[in-house]
Amino acid sequence: MWLEGQRYFSCGALALAVMIGLMQADALARQTLTVAAFPAVDEIVKAAIPVWKRSHPEVDIKVVSRQFGDHHIAMTTALSTSFHLPDIMALEVGYVGRFAQGGGLEDLSRPPFGISQHVNHYVPYAVQQATSRKGTIIAVPTDVGPGTLLYRADLLARSGVSEAELTRSWDSYVAAGAKIKASTGAYLLAHARDMKDIVIRTGIQPGEGLYFDSRSQVLVTSPRFVRAFELARQIRQKRLDAKVLAWSNEWSEGFKRGSIATQMSGAWLSGHLSNWLAPSTRGLWRAAQLPENAFAAFGGTFFAIAKGAPAANKPLAWEFIRLMTLNREVQLNAFKSQDAFPALLETYNDPFFDQTIAFLGGQKARQVWREAARHINAVTVHKQDAFAEEVINTELDKVLDRGKDIRVALADAERLLKQRALR
Repeated sequence: MWLEGQRYFSCGALALAVMIGLMQADALARQTLTVAAFPAVDEIVKAAIPVWKRSHPEVDIKVVSRQFGDHHIAMTTALSTSFHLPDIMALEVGYVGRFAQGGGLEDLSRPPFGISQHVNHYVPYAVQQATSRKGTIIAVPTDVGPGTLLYRADLLARSGVSEAELTRSWDSYVAAGAKIKASTGAYLLAHARDMKDIVIRTGIQPGEGLYFDSRSQVLVTSPRFVRAFELARQIRQKRLDAKVLAWSNEWSEGFKRGSIATQMSGAWLSGHLSNWLAPSTRGLWRAAQLPENAFAAFGGTFFAIAKGAPAANKPLAWEFIRLMTLNREVQLNAFKSQDAFPALLETYNDPFFDQTIAFLGGQKARQVWREAARHINAVTVHKQDAFAEEVINTELDKVLDRGKDIRVALADAERLLKQRALR
């Protein structure tokens, strides 16, 4: 009896040892890629995991999600300290230029990555946004933000203003705003700064960025900045802006109550209006090209790999980035579920672009945005772009609120940016 018990115990112990060994071997065989992202990119990544598992069942994907600002602060800190670096990081375009010059991200045009052989698959301007002055490509575009003019069709109808009046020219846009304000009491736009943000993105020449050219020469006294400031001042002088900034409570309330007639932004804003900003306004909005066909980009998301990330995971990290950005199914799913306008050109013939959008009154607005995406010019990025935006916004506020002379304001901005660009 005792021998039988010992035999049973030995067999059980052996089976347990074998099971533990198999579990340990399985754990050793498995890998985990960490992807750091922000809303709604985190949801897009999670949705792509089943597609990834088809070819990599042994590689898990862990998504670390933070709010937009917290995420980019965390990535900045991680790159500067080389601690807590994810295998893959999502970056909004506003941060790509800053990181492109910092040297902390892998050049994805070099082996073993080789993005150069895929660049023709992406919207051209998006690739340029991730290309440094030295020609290194430090990130891969996954979605883009073609600029659009969203407007309230009901307010235009009440004021007798046509879409053509809104879009014919910037002067016509301002004049239409005066008619809308007089007839309905609604403001033309949320803030005069919105006008500046669009106009400085028009007329950009090859080799130029928003604020600097490829040689770090400051561009803020150029005609496009002068015109942008002049138009913004007109808006304020005619009392056509609500003086509310984007993403404030007052901003969203203006959309809900119909006190803001138009908004210039990326195409993605239509989805935000529909889903959470102003869903009760369904059917009242329409989309058009920006005035004067000022094709411009608003936002966009990229994936990058830090030089200090775990070396053993980098080949798989690159494969995952390729899945997220070159796989038609993944790109279209992100577009359909999160309004992430695809960077992959091969999606642009999909029937989804020809479907009507109920929130926009049955308009086939994706065709409008597709045309814009194809016409946007590439803009050179610079590590000081974020700082330059702060400087320009400060000077514009002085023009709008204190009556500062425009050319003096831009000259002051130029002087400060010249000092910063030399660092």
